Amino acid sequence: MTRPSNRLASRTMAFVLAGGRGSRLRELTDRRVKPAVYFGGKTRIIDFALSNALNSGIRKMAVATQYKAHSLIRHCQRGWNFFRAERNEFLDILPASQRGGDENWYRGTADAVAQNIDIIDSYGVDYVLILAGDHIYKMDYELMIQQHVETGADVTVGCLTVPRAEASAFGVMAVDGDDRITSFLEKPADPPGTPDDPEVALASMGIYVFDWTFLRDLLIRDAADDSSSHDFGNDLIPEIVAKGTAQAHRFTDSCVKHDPAAPAYWRDVGTVDAFWKANIDLTGFTPDLDLWDTDWPIWTYSESVPPAKFIHNEAKRRGTATSSLVSGGCIISGTEISESLLFTQVHTNSYSQLHQAVVLPYVNVARHARLSKVVIDRGVHIPEGLVVGEDPEEDAKWFRVSDTGVTLITKAMIDRRAAAL
Repeated sequence: MTRPSNRLASRTMAFVLAGGRGSRLRELTDRRVKPAVYFGGKTRIIDFALSNALNSGIRKMAVATQYKAHSLIRHCQRGWNFFRAERNEFLDILPASQRGGDENWYRGTADAVAQNIDIIDSYGVDYVLILAGDHIYKMDYELMIQQHVETGADVTVGCLTVPRAEASAFGVMAVDGDDRITSFLEKPADPPGTPDDPEVALASMGIYVFDWTFLRDLLIRDAADDSSSHDFGNDLIPEIVAKGTAQAHRFTDSCVKHDPAAPAYWRDVGTVDAFWKANIDLTGFTPDLDLWDTDWPIWTYSESVPPAKFIHNEAKRRGTATSSLVSGGCIISGTEISESLLFTQVHTNSYSQLHQAVVLPYVNVARHARLSKVVIDRGVHIPEGLVVGEDPEEDAKWFRVSDTGVTLITKAMIDRRAAAL
């Protein structure tokens, strides 16, 4: 699929849904919404959807927020404040603010858009791209918008190709030979295969393209329907499939890869296990997600910090990091680090060891600590001599231990442990 000379992205607005807590991340979302959770050493999860939109040529964006939004709003203000209104480009933050004139906050994903119809009208766009702000992937939305226009569909739905055995966790699309959606099934026990490969299914990515005039009318009707849950996946998309024209867009057709032979990378880091694994995967020799690609960069807020520093070179007191990502502002003082990812301003001290550790910003690791297969939340002070990852029963007394043995450590957990000992 080739790009048109007059890019459709310039006539499109990206509406990012970023209000969901992400409760399966447990204590990581006690203080921040899921799209604001840190990822990859420097970025936040929402940076991927916003960067994809920017790199695709979209310069009009809005982020709808609701649950504990301060961290997310502050990040967008600091890291995404380079849009210029005089060039007809902007990123607006749209908190849930009872704009409907009653007691309602955002009642569902569709209602989040419906409550801001007047703002979208003011943008003067032809198309609206609805995005989830909580997934990790690289995608050229221009190609999806182009397919939407060429097919004349009422809605185009972004779809992942997944094995049928795994598709029961998703909303699944049944399609005909032209990828027109013939039915939408929410988490079916027996997902339908595709015409070209019965062993795979098409799962919804929560990405939709609409003509704004069509979507506007649909939202107004849905808002007046008391029986609706006001949700795209539950209400609007099934209605369009039944009464209109819905088209599937395969992620493999617009996924941005560093190598044509690389797999199409998409991750929902919605559990502690998935979050830990996706971060640790980046420490591999050639990770499937290329954060070093300057042709499709992931934009974010970058603090002004000095380079990382490694000090001490004695037996058992050597500042080293192997197969690891270490961000700016870190001081690795006599610590052995392996297969780990350290965010900004992490300080570690002598004789400590970190293995397969995901360490969020401003953590301090005291001397003689041994930590393996852990996620450490922002601002935690790891006490001297703490050992985690060697005795699951002992770890579970104080911390959150997942089914696969990943230990989540937060400040509140450290404080409770200190008070009990």
